[in-house]
Order: sequence, then structure tokens, then C-alpha cells
Amino acid sequence: MELRAELLKSIWHAFTSLDVGESGKVSKSQLKVLSHNLCTTLCIGHDKQALEQHFRDDDDGPVSSQGYMPYLNTYILDKAVEGTFKKEEVDRLCWTLCSTKNYHPERHGSSALSKNDAFHLWCLFNFLSEDKYPLVLMPEEVEYLIKKICSAMSVELNSVDIEDYISQNAMQSGINAWAFLDLMNSGMVTRGVDRDSVTMAIEEVYGEIVGNTLKEGYLWKKGHLRRNWTERWFSLKVSTLAYYTCEDRKECKGVIELDQNCCVEVLPDREGKRCMFCVKTLSKTYEMSAPDTKQRQEWTTAIQTSIRLCVEGKTSLHRELKLRRRELREERERRRAAKEEELRRLRLLQDEREQRLAELELLQEAQRQAQATQQQEEQRRRQQHEQLQRALQEQLLEAEEARANMQVEMAAKEAEAERQRQRIRELEAMQTQLEQALRLEVRARQDEEAYRRTQARLLAEEEEKMKALLTLQEEQEEFIVRTQREKQELRLEMESKSKALEEAQQQLEKVRATRYRVDQDIAAAQRKLRQASTSVKHWNIQMNRLMHPIGPGERRSSVGGTPATRAPSLKDSGLRLSQKHVEKEQDRRLSRTCSEGDARLVEGSDLSNKDTRLPVQTQNGSLESTN
Repeated sequence: MELRAELLKSIWHAFTSLDVGESGKVSKSQLKVLSHNLCTTLCIGHDKQALEQHFRDDDDGPVSSQGYMPYLNTYILDKAVEGTFKKEEVDRLCWTLCSTKNYHPERHGSSALSKNDAFHLWCLFNFLSEDKYPLVLMPEEVEYLIKKICSAMSVELNSVDIEDYISQNAMQSGINAWAFLDLMNSGMVTRGVDRDSVTMAIEEVYGEIVGNTLKEGYLWKKGHLRRNWTERWFSLKVSTLAYYTCEDRKECKGVIELDQNCCVEVLPDREGKRCMFCVKTLSKTYEMSAPDTKQRQEWTTAIQTSIRLCVEGKTSLHRELKLRRRELREERERRRAAKEEELRRLRLLQDEREQRLAELELLQEAQRQAQATQQQEEQRRRQQHEQLQRALQEQLLEAEEARANMQVEMAAKEAEAERQRQRIRELEAMQTQLEQALRLEVRARQDEEAYRRTQARLLAEEEEKMKALLTLQEEQEEFIVRTQREKQELRLEMESKSKALEEAQQQLEKVRATRYRVDQDIAAAQRKLRQASTSVKHWNIQMNRLMHPIGPGERRSSVGGTPATRAPSLKDSGLRLSQKHVEKEQDRRLSRTCSEGDARLVEGSDLSNKDTRLPVQTQNGSLESTN
């Protein structure tokens, strides 16, 4: 799986370079060439028919990376066997395809890197890059790789310039391979170093990281047969320690297999050799001598590391180191995210605290305003209470006076006065309750002061006490408003009673005056009645006299010579009936006048001004009224 991942990184660069339009698609003819070259370098058979069969429905159009990946995995990478090919040749093939399009060292004038150095740096980039596409190299890995190269060149690295370059180019999320090569070509790292030293340093780092070489160098080795000391070039890898005649590694003199049964020990100086150590296996013991103590320590540590990796089943030290650095980087990212989250939470808590402090200040300001308003309201209520007491005292005095007057003037108002006294007692009781309510209010304000002192300790308790105080104030205000309303209704009722009393007194005066006038009118009417009775009697006499009127001479009967008595006629009978009717009508009028009162008294006062017309029989025998 590790080999497949490394191969895919190189192939991805090659595929991307063939994508001229940067659309993620490559033409089929170019994929054929790429597939044939990959099969050649991987030492596997190239099945042309399989490629044609895989893309038979898209003969003319481009082929996407998603469409090429199944073919690449099935017919190329699955057939690749580690050890049957050289990975460096696959990397060179992919580098040849992608460098033509993307690598342009001439932009920096004179290039500090040779083509082979650029290829090795490109391979180092692929090895250390993240396993995500597009491939990028994190800033920590860039700094690590540059430090390795500078250490190989024995040059002190200026980390400040590297950090400034990364920060200026906004590469915190990583840089691509071509930006990394431009950085190395810019001379920032290789300034003042000759090209051969740069090449040697890059090759050393390449062999160590990509070639999986833990350490290389010259050591003196003691022979097994001749038992003489010979200088050899040793190359240490995971599970093997090979030695050559010289550093070109053309002639291998032997390989020491390292496993869990091997160990390394430091030996004392003898036979004229110093800084000695040995590698023990199950079959042999290899004695070696290092140039100095530092080199011996480095070689023993490297060999122990190789044995440890072999025991753990790992094939690459730098891949393990890369994974550790990645874990550390992820841990730092997690810590940074956790720290940012903690800072954000602290900021939120600080904002919430400031908000609560602001709300507390607003509440305190509102409380001070409410206290000032309450004091003003209390002063106003006291003034209203004093005014109400004075008004009540005045009303009480007026009520006492009105009650005394009503007792003298009208006994029928005694019950109403009793109700007024009862109302006054209720007012006095209400006044007592009002004073108790005021005392309760003072006690409540004292409680409020206690709550305010407790406010600094616990905000929640203060809020609850404030709610209770506000509720008590609302109930007290409602009680005071209700009391004021009842007092207002009582004052209105007292005013209405006083007005009713005054109106009753005025009506009594009017009745008395009317009674006096009625008495005078009755006396006048009686006098007129007597005069009318006298007049009636006079006219009755006159009418009795007129009952035998003097008429023209009548014929006397010739017999007897005495005058004949005249028989009563219809006119005489009608006259008597009229006279009786007039007398009945006069009696009825007098009785009606005496019984009806004021209205008929007015008519009686006008009798003297009216003409009394009585029916009188004229000479022709008809009845007429006379003055």
C-alpha cells in the first residue's frame, strides 16, 4: 500500500502535466503513451486491448481521471511487484513529463540547482507531501527538509527568512512542488555555497530519506579469514548493513542481515584501533572501528534504530518520522483549535459578563430612578393624604352641621343622617387602614433596603427580591388607587347629599311660601263664595219675583166676570229647571275649588274679576244671563 501511494503521487504529477486545459481530462492518445511507459518502467506487460476495451465508448473524446483510475489500478498498479523494478525510473519518467510544463528555473536568472538536483528535490517533495490531492508540502515539512539540506552542507539555516518567505507567500496551508523548487532556486538556502556542495547535500538527503538509507560512511572492518583491518564504505538500511569497496557502491563486499537476533556493542580499544564496536548476529560477529567517538555513537544508534524498525515490521525510518511529525502537527492543530475554541468561549463569557454588568448597571440605574420616583410618589401621596384628611375634616364638620340642621328641620332625615355617620365611621376605619398600609409600605421599603444590601452577594437572589418588591409595590399602588377611588366616590356622595339637603331645604321654604299663599287664596275664595252666595240669594229673590211677569192684557171670560187664572206654560217650567241647574252648578264649583288646592285657588282668586251671569227670562219668555 505504501508503494502504491508513492507511485500514485508521481503518476498524479504526470497526469496533471498532460491536462493542458486544466479541465481534469486527458486525451486517450496521451493516456496510451503514459500507460505504455509506465508498464515499461514497472516491468509488466502492457495490454493494449484492455485499454481499448476500457475506453471503447469514448474513442475520440478526452478521458477523465476518474475514468483512468480504474484502468490504472487494475491493469498497472495491481500487477506491479516490489523489487522487480526501480522506483527511481518511474519517478524519472513522471518527472520528465511534468517538468517540461511546470519547472522553469530560468525565471530566477542563474539556476542554483542542476536538473538532477531538481529531480531529487521533487522526489523528496513527493515523499514528504501529504496524502491528499492536489499534493502540497506543509510549512513544517519544508523547514525540516531545508534544515536537513543545510545540515548536510554544514550551513547554518536562517529560520527567520524561511518563516518570512512562507508568511509573505501565504503558504500556511502548504506549497506545491514547483513553488518549493522556486524557493530552492531563489538562492535563499544555497546562497554562498558552491553548486557541487549543494548537489552532494541533496544527494545525501535523497539517499537518506527516499533511498531509505539510515547512515553511510567509511569504517574500518576486521576480516573473518585473514583477520586484517580494511576500510570499507558502509551503507545502513532497514534490516541490512551493506559494505562496499568505495563510495560509488559498484562492488559490494557483503551484506549483514539485521533482525531481532542481532545486537550492537561498544568494544574497548585494542590492536591499535580506537572507537571500536561490533554487530553480533546468530552466526557471526562483525568488528568495526569508527573515525571518532561521535561517529561511533551515531553508527551504534543508527544500527539499533534499524534493528528496532525491523522488529516492529517497519520499512522506513523517515516515513515513521513523517507520520510522527504529522501526528504532532495534527495534535498542534487540535490544540490550536481547542485553544481558539477556549478563547472564543472565554470571549463569549467575557462578553456575557460585560453584558450582565451592563444589565446590572441598568438595573441599578432603574432602581435608583424607581427609588426617586417612589420617593416623589410617596411625597405626593402624603400631600394627597393630608389634603384628603383636611377635606374629610371639613366634610365631617359640614356633615355635623347638616345633621343638626336636618334634625331640627326634618325628622324624616334622621335615618339618612345615621347612614352618613356610619359612612364617616367607615371613612375613619379606612383612614386607619390607610395608616396601616403606610406603615406596611415603610416596612416594605426597609425590606427593600435589606434586599439591596444583599444584592452584592447574589444577583439571582436580588432579582427574586426585586420581583417580590415590585409585586408588593404594584399591590400597594393598586390598594392606594382603590382607596383614592373610594375616597373620591365618598366625597362625591357627600357633595350629592349636601346638594340634596340644600334642595330639600329650598323646597321646604317654597312649600311654606306656597302654603301661605294658598291660605290667603282660600280666605279670598271664601269671601268671594259668601259674596256669590249672597248674590245668588238676591237673584233667586229676583227670579221668584219674575215668576209672574206683567204681560199684555188678556181676554177675560164673559162668564162670571172674574179674571181667569193663567195655566203655567212650557216656558215657565223651563225657567224653573234652568234656575235649579244654575244653583247645582254653583255648589259644584265651590266644592271643587275648596278640594283641589293651588290650581283652583288661582281660579278662586280670579272670581272677583269674573262676571256672574245668571239666566233671566226676557219679556219674550227666553232665558238670558245678567251681570
